Amino acid sequence: MWRRCLQRSEMCVAFLQACHVTNRNDDSVVRWPAHYAPATAPVYVRNELDMEAAPDVVWAWLIRAQLWPTWYSNSSRVVFIEGPSPDLTAHTRFRWKTFGISLESRVREFLPCERIAWDARGLGVDAYHAWVISSTSRGSHVITEETQHGWLARLGDFLMPRRMGKYHQLWLEQLREHSTRGWPPGVVQGRESGK
Repeated sequence: MWRRCLQRSEMCVAFLQACHVTNRNDDSVVRWPAHYAPATAPVYVRNELDMEAAPDVVWAWLIRAQLWPTWYSNSSRVVFIEGPSPDLTAHTRFRWKTFGISLESRVREFLPCERIAWDARGLGVDAYHAWVISSTSRGSHVITEETQHGWLARLGDFLMPRRMGKYHQLWLEQLREHSTRGWPPGVVQGRESGK
């Protein structure tokens, strides 16, 4: 009897892994490092949203990481380790907490007003999170994609399969809400105020 249970369990795991692979978006606009490519990662999510705000305003809110906890409830304790605060720049290292996990991240791609990506490493998690902003006739179109490796990432995805997508959608919606109101505090027309 235990062999039958084990076989069923293995079949269930194989089925879940196959479902993840078939849900991959081959039209990704993200420049994935090989290790993090969606086809090889056990956890993958993609969200996108149109925003009635110019790309430079959306960008200003997105890179002002120290403000994330004030408008995105799934982030906290953002601390810069390397690089000037309060904004993310190329190669910035920072610590933060999301989904209840403390992570250390480094910005790996940085093309102002167009794309940013960072890795994130913590207990049982090795992730890559990318954002792509494009200009539209009404403002911006923003895509965010993330892949994850690690035992805790797999467990979280198995127990709560829609959680990351739900919170990334919330992040996008809050980014839209704040961007449509204007520049983040301390920024005037794309420049730091007082400079």
